[in-house]
Amino acid sequence: MYEDWIDEAEDMERIRRRKARIQEMRRRKRRAELIQKRVFPAGMAAVLIIAAVWIGAAEKNAGGGSEGNKDLSGDSAAFSDEEQKDSGSAAMSQAGAGLAQGVLGKAERYPEGEIYGPFLPPGQDVFSATADSGTADFPADVISGYGILIDVENEAVLAQREGWSLMYPASMTKILTVLTAAEALGIEDEDWRNAPVLDEKFTITIEITDYCFVNECSNAGFEVGEEVTVRDLFYGTILPSGGDAALGLACFVAGSQGAFVELMNQELERLKLSKTTHFTNCIGLFDSGHYSTVYDMAVILKTAADNPFCREVLSARTYNTSPTEQHPEGLLISNLFLRKIEDKDTHGEMICGKTGYVTQSRSCAASLARDVNGREYICVTAGSAGSSKCINDQVVIYQTWLAGE
Repeated sequence: MYEDWIDEAEDMERIRRRKARIQEMRRRKRRAELIQKRVFPAGMAAVLIIAAVWIGAAEKNAGGGSEGNKDLSGDSAAFSDEEQKDSGSAAMSQAGAGLAQGVLGKAERYPEGEIYGPFLPPGQDVFSATADSGTADFPADVISGYGILIDVENEAVLAQREGWSLMYPASMTKILTVLTAAEALGIEDEDWRNAPVLDEKFTITIEITDYCFVNECSNAGFEVGEEVTVRDLFYGTILPSGGDAALGLACFVAGSQGAFVELMNQELERLKLSKTTHFTNCIGLFDSGHYSTVYDMAVILKTAADNPFCREVLSARTYNTSPTEQHPEGLLISNLFLRKIEDKDTHGEMICGKTGYVTQSRSCAASLARDVNGREYICVTAGSAGSSKCINDQVVIYQTWLAGE
């Protein structure tokens, strides 16, 4: 096999180093699982969240902004995301049960009949929507534990269920990933097709593929050493919910996942969502410090849809990546959520969509639709029992409130 014993030795050394990396990642993963097995009283929820954020910041300050394996294999990134098989581990089931019992707690409750919404003064250039006594609950046949439907034009919450309660967003996180990347790269206007940065190349590293393998991420299918365009990283992040693409995009923009996540949380501050949303990774892997609300995810989707390039990516049904040495014909990738839900009668046209799944959040989705009158609506749901039931929940919600022909 080898023409030179030196080549064989070097190859064996590379294999040894990779096995060592994977073993270390698995050790960190087991450590996170043990942490998540601990069940805390519901009353300590706020303390735990604040502590998690404070500890994360302290670790960053102590360790500096180093790149490479350390950033890609954080202690708390533990479980798979989008459409992955349930591992059935005790840690995941206990954490899921804890969430169902309200371990994360709830955002502040407001008196019924009062107008409520985000902590944002009027007149800001950030989208917000309010609910009042006319805001309804969802029909009984909607099984998602969390949900919200917003009339974008009127900035009104038409219906909600635990709309401001904290939950785990899973791969809906990637909506903010592409928004943050697009803004950081200056891709913000209608002329995005002429943005030269989209044609720049990024090389997929073994650290990226190892990280995705250990954490059982869904992937776009890029290989080690493959030079892919930045444009392909954007589409690969959303359509197949590629962890490899999301990590590649983060590293291209900020040099490391850790540095990129700081940009994501800065964007949350700009959107006035940092009180109820905080992210620890760019993929959507489960982490006790990685949380949001369906209302906040709706605001994030609306902001992303206002970016012409992000709207294009989030609305694509299929996309063929650029030819590479590893994939001479490129990779044909799909947004299965949009392709499946558009075959059903939602009383409107589906524009954008992004799903997610981790055991702790169950199946979730964020979508933007347009009714027959051209008015846009945003629907976000979480806590459904499977992808088909998640789609059905969104169909029922849209059918109930969108005007049919």
